[in-house]
Amino acid sequence: MCKNNIKWAGIVLALFLMVAGCEEEGTPPPPPNTDPTPPPAKFEPIAPAFDADSAYAYIEKQLSFGPRIPNSPGHIATAEWLASKFESFGAEVFVQKAQVEAWDGTIFNIRNIIASYNPEATVRVIVSGHWDSRPFADKDENHPRAPVPGANDGGSSTGVILELARQLQQTPPNVGIDLMLWDAEDYGNYNNNDSWCLGSQYWARNKHKPGYRARYGINLDMVGAADATFIKDGYSMQMASGFVERYWSIAHQLGYGRFFPVGNFDMASLDDHYFIMEIAQIPMVEVIDRELESGEFFEHWHTVTDDMEAISKETLKAVGQTTLEVILREK
Repeated sequence: MCKNNIKWAGIVLALFLMVAGCEEEGTPPPPPNTDPTPPPAKFEPIAPAFDADSAYAYIEKQLSFGPRIPNSPGHIATAEWLASKFESFGAEVFVQKAQVEAWDGTIFNIRNIIASYNPEATVRVIVSGHWDSRPFADKDENHPRAPVPGANDGGSSTGVILELARQLQQTPPNVGIDLMLWDAEDYGNYNNNDSWCLGSQYWARNKHKPGYRARYGINLDMVGAADATFIKDGYSMQMASGFVERYWSIAHQLGYGRFFPVGNFDMASLDDHYFIMEIAQIPMVEVIDRELESGEFFEHWHTVTDDMEAISKETLKAVGQTTLEVILREK
């Protein structure tokens, strides 16, 4: 996951102004901060039960291929498996292949994997997450050069999205849903913000369909650790606050309030959602695990212990069920 621990008060506004100042003349302003209709006071869930056991198994399967580092055999094998799973779940699948240059000059052959439901619909919603894993556990004092297994950081969002695909095959949505898995998210340099999220940056500038637009999107990252807390992201609150509030409201009405604290915690994460909002001008809800007080990421972040033991089915259920309920309510 893209790794910046940015405080919201003043800093985020300054960053947005600085980025805006670097844009080319004629760049359209950000989309209006649409305020969707809130859920009814008497809340009746409409989504089927999200299967956390299934999502867990999909994470385990990803790790069985080995590190998901671009250009590696495990990366290629995982990509082919992901595309075939989406196809088996009845999606229209598009694999966006490209070459991107990393911060150290490495040329990566990347694959953004896009699975679409109701492809002819003009109203569309994105659910996304990255599927690659970090090549070095540089937050691990004992094994800083070892690859990160990426069970939570990359694997969990992908596992949830695969289970969403299985559910959407059985319960077709009212609108178009595009499940997007970003590549080359986790090879970045901590001192270079633009070195992260290379797959989503590429897609935002080279969309898989000319003129593609989405009403909004939901980006998932590190959504499988025990006792996770998903704090409202500062960037999302600036550009997509209505969609954020609706997501959090539905999570609470489903009984998952302890995972989704309310209030502004003055934190923003530089993740795939940021580049999609800035470059593609699509509002994005960021769902990412941050420690409530310090803002730190989960304890196994960028270490060799980001393995299956770090995964909680309870957390997968909370995120998966909420996301499924949100997208099936779209009209």
